[in-house]
Amino acid sequence: MPDSPFINFCSSPPSRPAPASTTLDFSKQLKKADESMRRRNFDFAVDLYRSLLDINPDLGEARAGLRQAVRKRADRKKRGLFGKAGGAIPLGRAKAMAKVKKYDGAAKALEDYLAGNPTDEDANLMLGQMLEAAGHNKSAFAVYAFLAEIAPKNVQGLKQAGFLAQRIGEPLRAIEYFEAALTADPRDQEAIKARKNLSAEAALQQTGLDKVAHSRDALKDKDDTKRLEQRQRRHRTPEELREEVAGLEGTLAETPSDPELLLRIGGLYQELRDWPAALEFHERALEYRRDDFDLECIVADLGVRALKKQIAAAGKAGDEAKADRLEKKLAGHEVDDFKRRVERRPGDMSLRLGLGKRLMRGGELDLALGEFQKAHVDSRVGGEALFFMARCFHEKGVFDLARKEYERALEGCRGVDDRAKEILYNLGLISEAEGDSEGARGAFIRIYEVDISYRDVAEKMEAL
Repeated sequence: MPDSPFINFCSSPPSRPAPASTTLDFSKQLKKADESMRRRNFDFAVDLYRSLLDINPDLGEARAGLRQAVRKRADRKKRGLFGKAGGAIPLGRAKAMAKVKKYDGAAKALEDYLAGNPTDEDANLMLGQMLEAAGHNKSAFAVYAFLAEIAPKNVQGLKQAGFLAQRIGEPLRAIEYFEAALTADPRDQEAIKARKNLSAEAALQQTGLDKVAHSRDALKDKDDTKRLEQRQRRHRTPEELREEVAGLEGTLAETPSDPELLLRIGGLYQELRDWPAALEFHERALEYRRDDFDLECIVADLGVRALKKQIAAAGKAGDEAKADRLEKKLAGHEVDDFKRRVERRPGDMSLRLGLGKRLMRGGELDLALGEFQKAHVDSRVGGEALFFMARCFHEKGVFDLARKEYERALEGCRGVDDRAKEILYNLGLISEAEGDSEGARGAFIRIYEVDISYRDVAEKMEAL
């Protein structure tokens, strides 16, 4: 990365303690901002996100939404160099405030600058650093995640994201960022060391040793370290897993309200693929961690696995009526689960995308469309959301809108990949339904020239 004109922070700058979390509920305002994004009223969305951040600078959903809003607004206006010239004053103000450690003021000035230059890598990096130094870790992480999206080869940005993910207790996500940094620069020693330490820490968390100050502090000597690493690497037999379960359940009898122990046992049952037992222990752990969103998701996912196992057993026994009942129960369970997830995190567009897919699967096309329309404003899931919007219109028989969204989704594909083939095939089907043989042939031939065996495209080309 070229020399930055900004302050040279260390790789993981010290930050002030995060301020006490506010009790205000911003979900309605966030929904209003998301709706403005969907309607492409980016100016209003930017104003609303910034108003929310004036109240709570560490509102991660608003910071993430603001990054996308200013980017999309700039793409539409194509301000280019004009934006850079107009941003000289707030940029200078940000640097001056950073020097005297007025981090919140520097962050606001940087937002003024980024309003016209949303993809400036150095400014985004500095914004993340200012927010982190001010103790706004959720907001800082949203900025680093955006920087990783727009600049996947910016090693410093990826490392900052990794260090902060580690600090907020997400070691697996931190590993992903450090691995991305090493993809960009395989020789970066800082990233190599961080990934190595985090890999050991993540492995130890799975054994319930994540509360120690350092992953090696829990081990007496090098021999113990070696034995533990061998245990993590090798595949354990079902007998070995059950033996460990028996030992831990004995310990659990003495401390039945230990959620860490419950999760360890539940994890072992997952390795044994005993989904009902895994679900039982995770549900018991959730009783002691009712506000743990990630654990709620794990419990819901295990419920899906347990139901699928029951469906398979009913099918194998020839009880089709029971299998059908369980299939309906599964569909309802998945929709209810994702509705809860979206209610908890309304600004997470990947969750809205997931809810939309499950609603579509259940035939609730209009409700599914609403979720896809909200999700498509997020560039991380926008292409997939457009594709499923098109699918909904297609199934409803609204061919003109289906074609429009399929073509928009096709623009985001890299060559004729699997998704592009599916889009082209559906465009061909629409043309066939409308009696447009030339249009159908134009869509099918693009698949035919790269994959003659795709579905029945060879037969269709022959017929056309």
